[in-house]
Amino acid sequence: MNAESASGTTVIRRLWPSDQSQITEHFRQLDGQTRRMRFGGAVSENFVEQYAGKLIELGTILYGAFPDGHLRAVGELRGLLDDWPASAEAAFSVQQPWQDKGLGAALMDRVVAAAQNRGVKSLHMICLKENEKMQHLALKHDAILDFNRYEVEAKLDRPWPTPFSVAEEIANDAQGFVQAVLRWPGGLGQGA
Repeated sequence: MNAESASGTTVIRRLWPSDQSQITEHFRQLDGQTRRMRFGGAVSENFVEQYAGKLIELGTILYGAFPDGHLRAVGELRGLLDDWPASAEAAFSVQQPWQDKGLGAALMDRVVAAAQNRGVKSLHMICLKENEKMQHLALKHDAILDFNRYEVEAKLDRPWPTPFSVAEEIANDAQGFVQAVLRWPGGLGQGA
């Protein structure tokens, strides 16, 4: 069960350039420990701002979780244009108050599906050795974990896309778009 079905109010949707200010604010709001886990070490406020500013670029797909109308978690799929068959990297960040509520799992489902539908045969995630939450998420998707002194690399081999997997992604993206529009200021729902 992912966060969408668990709460009924969490919107999981693709992020676009128009979401840039929310993406930047999301990374600013990560506490020190969450930032350390996400980036593999301590990073400065300036680094976070620059990273967030470059995140939406060619070859990167982002998904966001909006459990309360605000962006609280981000899933990233990077490196899609580097080689063929494609190999890509996935990364996730969930603001501390929203951890352990299924947001990371819901985002990982979307990122893994997006990777499959773009012909990614090998999806990689790198995390600190003590980041057991990320390792657990990776194992739920049948990843192979490779431990070294400080980090763990998770590798997920993906099947080729199917008409069903592509249709499911399109339906999820359409649903997320409609939910976002209905929550837009002045829309039928509440808040952005």
